[in-house]
Amino acid sequence: MQAILQQAQEMQQQLQAAQQEILATELVGSAGNGLVEITLTGGGEVRGVKIDPKVVDPEDVETLQDLVQGAFADGHDKIGKLAQEKLGPLTPSSGPEGASGLFG
Repeated sequence: MQAILQQAQEMQQQLQAAQQEILATELVGSAGNGLVEITLTGGGEVRGVKIDPKVVDPEDVETLQDLVQGAFADGHDKIGKLAQEKLGPLTPSSGPEGASGLFG
């Protein structure tokens, strides 16, 4: 019984370490072949936005909005993949998203 409790405690420590590593990681989502980039933390906090001046057209704001939304979605997908990579082996699957559902 003691060995099982020790193993559970070790797994909990590994899980906490993996979660901290994810939260400390910065990922870049991009759209338009890198014309728009959004830097996100592993927890989903926006740290930066880079927009190439080529896509700033006052006559076509919709395209820029779509690119920003696409870059954010790309970054969010990368967060999910990172969570699956780091937490997948440590957590039981919680449906089709597995560990990636833990961060949104």
